[in-house]
Amino acid sequence: MAGFARHWIVVAALTVATTLVLVPAQTIPASAGAAPPPMTPPSSLPTAGAGSSAGSIDGLAQQRFNQMVTDRVLGTVLLGVNEQVNCSDCVSAFGSAGSFSAGVHGRKEITDNLSLLAGIAYTQYGEGGYNVTSAPIGAVALRYDFTDWGSSRPFFDLGAILSPFETVSYGRNYLTSLGAVSLDSSTSSSDYDVYGRAGWISRLSSRDEIAASVEVWQLWQRVNGYADPSAAFNPFDATVATGTDRTNLVKLGGQWTHLFGAVVETNINGGFVQSFASHSGIVATVTGDGTVVPTIGNQSWFEYGGRLGFRIAKGWVADLFLDGTLGPQPVGNTIHGGIGLRMNY
Repeated sequence: MAGFARHWIVVAALTVATTLVLVPAQTIPASAGAAPPPMTPPSSLPTAGAGSSAGSIDGLAQQRFNQMVTDRVLGTVLLGVNEQVNCSDCVSAFGSAGSFSAGVHGRKEITDNLSLLAGIAYTQYGEGGYNVTSAPIGAVALRYDFTDWGSSRPFFDLGAILSPFETVSYGRNYLTSLGAVSLDSSTSSSDYDVYGRAGWISRLSSRDEIAASVEVWQLWQRVNGYADPSAAFNPFDATVATGTDRTNLVKLGGQWTHLFGAVVETNINGGFVQSFASHSGIVATVTGDGTVVPTIGNQSWFEYGGRLGFRIAKGWVADLFLDGTLGPQPVGNTIHGGIGLRMNY
């Protein structure tokens, strides 16, 4: 009996020993032979930013729309926007700030009813990210005033504003997961505007003239293609093709000119402007987002102007003037002011 018990004790001990040996033997190779978890390779681009870069192209479209409007506002100074509708022949030299501008403009009576308005200037201006560093502007128009109708009568204008050979830079800003990107790209552009105006003028007295009118404009802007400049960090770069921006405008406006005493002349003018059938000529290729074509919807804003003139000698008038816009972006609130010296003859 004792021998039998010793036999089973030996068997049990051998079984436990075998188990203790086999379990580590099975576990250790399994741990040593398992493949490590796969590593995710780092992306070559930031994880976010393509959408923001594409959105910056909309900002370019807004800059170019503002450029068209500002070019037109500066051009209307050459067509006597701050002067009365009917007056004697004159020539005026001027300079302005807010947007730098210097030039000369005037009017010449061809017949009792027909007058020629014209001017040329050199300008520099910018707003909301773009900067026009060099822009010659020329303007010409014919005005037919039905003077033989008496003190209250209709008048009509037909004219154009030309601004070729502009040097301009456009700003583009976007965000990525690694930081912000800010770029300025230089190119050249040209602006061309044509318009017709129909209005009614009333000479209330020898000191007062009021007028109301409707204007219809068509604006074109040709911008040469360009690519983002070289930059240390610009993962979602863009290339913008050559294209033409277009818009049409309707303006309902009015003005009042008054002579205080024998020396001080004043003029105030303004109007409501509505754009329609606008088209952005931008076709951009953006890394990570492909082709982007922005749109410009219909816009509305107010335009204003004024002049304060001092008759410093017979036939000579020193002028202070300002012009600007009031409204939401992309037109925004702008102001351009200047001084001029006018000679009536």
